[in-house]
Order: sequence, then C-alpha cells, then structure tokens
Amino acid sequence: MSRAVLISTDLVAVLVLVFGLYFPRNRRRDMVVALLGVNVAVMAIATTFTYAEVNLGLGLGLFGVLSIIRLRSAELGQQEIAYYFCSLALGLLGGVQFEPTYVSPLLMAAVIATLWLGDHQALLRGHVHQNMILDRAYTDNSELILVLENLLGGSDVVSVRRVRIRRVDLVNDSTNVDVHYRMRS
Repeated sequence: MSRAVLISTDLVAVLVLVFGLYFPRNRRRDMVVALLGVNVAVMAIATTFTYAEVNLGLGLGLFGVLSIIRLRSAELGQQEIAYYFCSLALGLLGGVQFEPTYVSPLLMAAVIATLWLGDHQALLRGHVHQNMILDRAYTDNSELILVLENLLGGSDVVSVRRVRIRRVDLVNDSTNVDVHYRMRS
C-alpha cells in the first residue's frame, strides 16, 4: 500500500470519526478542531519517524507529551478522552506502514467500529450519569437515594443504581453527588 493511500485512509477514517460519530452525537465544536488537529499532527510525526532513524522511545514519549498537554488544558469527560485517544491512534496507524499492508486500514476500521458501537445511543438507552449539587448536607445514603429519585422524577420514573458522594459541606449545607440512574420504561 502506498504512503498516499495510507494517508488518505487515515484522513477518511478521522473524518468519519469526527463528522460521522463524534459531532452528530456531542455537538462540541472545540473538540472537532482538537480531534482533527491531533490526528493529522500525529500522522505527520509518525510518517516522519518512518523516514528518519528515530528511537521508538522518542516517538512514544512525544505521544505521551501530546496527550498530557491536551488533557491538562481542559476538563474532558471519559467519552471525549476516548475519542481523543482514538484520533491519536488513527494518526499513528496512518503514519506507520505495517506488513501486510491491510493491517492499518483494518485496525482503523476496528477503532471506528468500536466507537460507533460503544457510543451508540441504543446500547445503554435509559442509563444516565449526572453530577448534582444538593442544597442540603446528606450523610445517610438511603435518604439521599430517596431524595434523588424524587428530584429526578419519582421512583416510578427512575431507579437510582449507584450514588457516589463527592463532598458533603456541613457549613454551607450542601452535598455534591454523582448519581447513576436508569429511566424506567
């Protein structure tokens, strides 16, 4: 497979990732620029490394530095992190030639298919995660679950699956909680 075909395959893959999966589902324009930019940059660096005699450790180190810089600059959810790393992976796969030649496009397709399935709306329909700040300090978990179910629509509408208290502020009388719940059919 020629270098041009491999680069073209990467560009098609990242366009599908960004405009076929990520943007229609999340609508974050700032992440579109980040996903496209990091993919093309990593692909360019990986392509350059295949032509120059460069230590693999240097390449992996650069990969790590790029990841740390981006991940420290803004708070990203787990979903955005997954898309971000998949964009990085597509760039690496597009910049390095493997034998046999079909390996890179096959791996790119696997990355995209995995994200398509893992982020599909129908897969975990009704399962919701939310961070809430309540205007009362709750220390009793059972009471907290009842309050959350009532706030979210009532126990006939939602079922709280898991609660993680992040912070209880007894001075300001508030509770910061992560709640995972399922919408009842």
